[in-house]
Amino acid sequence: MTHDNNPFAQAEAERHAIWEMLVRKDIDGFVAGDWSIFANSFKYDGFAGLDAKGSLDPADWTLAFPTVESYRDRWLADARRSASTNYAESRREALYRATNMEDIRVEGATATARKTFNDAIALTDGGAERLNWQSIFFCSKDGGSWKITGFVGFLPFNG
Repeated sequence: MTHDNNPFAQAEAERHAIWEMLVRKDIDGFVAGDWSIFANSFKYDGFAGLDAKGSLDPADWTLAFPTVESYRDRWLADARRSASTNYAESRREALYRATNMEDIRVEGATATARKTFNDAIALTDGGAERLNWQSIFFCSKDGGSWKITGFVGFLPFNG
């Protein structure tokens, strides 16, 4: 079964475009270790990314990504680590299977998108790498296309 189908029809143009940006470009770029696939999805001026560190308490959160470049560096390091892990299944399929992003709220040229991860990727040694968190992305429409302006990532998820 393929899990990379956009749940939003072309007729739902805004949600469809946001899903493509935050799911397809992110996963496909991550698996390829190619930031250029995802890079144009960001608004570079004024970007801020928070790491919730698995906590619902904002006092625990840090401004871990004050620039897109700082997020890119972490994203690429994670992509390299993932590429060097011995998985027993396709990373791409597993990441799509684990990802859900159907909660996209659009108000004019502003949107929020909640992306959840809830599954595991089988390892060749018989174990599994658990994916279980959620992130809230803030987006704005800029020059006719959606851009990520920031996020609160790595929030706990009990789905």
